[in-house]
Amino acid sequence: MSNFFKFKISAKKQLAAVFLFIIFLPPLLSAQANQSGSTEFILTQISEQLSASNFGEAIALFDTIAPPDRDSTRIRLLKASVLSSAGRYGEARTLTETISRQEPNNIEALFLLAAIEGAQGRNRQEQAALERIIRIEPNNIEALIALGTLSLNARTLRPAATHFRNVLNFDPENAAALLGLARTFRMNREFEAAEPLYNRAVLLYPEMAEARVERARFYRGRERLREALADLDIAKELAPDDYWVAVDRGNILLDLNRRNEALAEYNRAIGINPGEFLAYVYSSGLKDDLGDRDGAESDYAVLSRLRPDYYFALEGLGLHKMRRGQWAEARDAFAEAYRRAPDEHFYALLAAMNWMRAENLGAPRAYINQAQARVKRDTLEWYMFRLYYDLTVRSYAGENDMVLRLTNEQNQDLKARMMFYMAQYYDIRGMTASANRYYVLVSQTGKRGIPEWRLNEWIVDDRNLSAY
Repeated sequence: MSNFFKFKISAKKQLAAVFLFIIFLPPLLSAQANQSGSTEFILTQISEQLSASNFGEAIALFDTIAPPDRDSTRIRLLKASVLSSAGRYGEARTLTETISRQEPNNIEALFLLAAIEGAQGRNRQEQAALERIIRIEPNNIEALIALGTLSLNARTLRPAATHFRNVLNFDPENAAALLGLARTFRMNREFEAAEPLYNRAVLLYPEMAEARVERARFYRGRERLREALADLDIAKELAPDDYWVAVDRGNILLDLNRRNEALAEYNRAIGINPGEFLAYVYSSGLKDDLGDRDGAESDYAVLSRLRPDYYFALEGLGLHKMRRGQWAEARDAFAEAYRRAPDEHFYALLAAMNWMRAENLGAPRAYINQAQARVKRDTLEWYMFRLYYDLTVRSYAGENDMVLRLTNEQNQDLKARMMFYMAQYYDIRGMTASANRYYVLVSQTGKRGIPEWRLNEWIVDDRNLSAY
């Protein structure tokens, strides 16, 4: 494994790497490996259970190893690694710390301890374990790179640069250090210092897709899109199944306004890893822009399942459910979006209007009342909530006041949004002509950045209002 790949390893994969390092420490398997009951035979069984992700069975097998092997450092480190891979971090940490206290200079134990802390996001503890390694072995490349990466992720750029430079001082062709230092310079906006390092990494490792990806991101940040795309074209050839190559290439193509090609790359990324959320973020909006409504709705639905906290997906899903007239589903999507983003009061209005259509005018009365209490009093939004509350009790006294307030509103983005809700108010009342007039007014604002724009344009198209 190259240093660069170790630099890119995730926390869970670090544990796997440590596991492999330990299990293959000599002596590994002897001629007794096929003898039932031998340590080597049991290790083989453990490996088989791990291959099948049967962590509980693998852990239980350690108790069947006879002393003194069971109490050896090698076996205990292996067990700690498996415990951590199984998510039993407390037990793994206790066992590893015990070994480290008994053998303070055991580098493998400290690496495993760092990996356990990193897997739980305990970055300070991870850093402390790595720094202990450096005190024992000042030139330990893996520890220096890991420390540099931790500093880089924390945006503490000076220590990051120091760690990567320390590696390059005695290993000037180390890919991870070259790319790490280049990224440090890029984040510090020292672009002239970063570019030669990227170029050197690509020159030294022409078959390394990640070096091309890193340089492409640098080029994109400098708006050198053609050069970025050229690097990503090569990266795609080198790593055709790399999810992030597909996503990055889609982003560059989108920057170049080659939208259909960009969508193909996002779809390719989804095919590579359908459980990763980011490609759906791009593909859903792009499909909407390209008129693939069903495809966009499907992507929003997947995205909302993968990342329930990403309320923009719930927003998109709600708009499409509303477009289909699936009022209850639209209500639920907007209500969940509002629960996750309680400062986005418009989600409450969208939930309420769909609730009225799904059941009856009075159904969301208490919901609207609670939402209105969270809105600043005497604002245009507050009066719109009051108008919708009045609608639940079939009172229309505030309508003319709202029309006047809309006419006098100076914030054009807010005015466009509120005119959309006014159109919906009239639609719910069955006053189609008045509703249509406001839909056209919203369309004429050209405020494409507001969330309601897409739904408004669908309504304008479906009702053939563009000629008005």
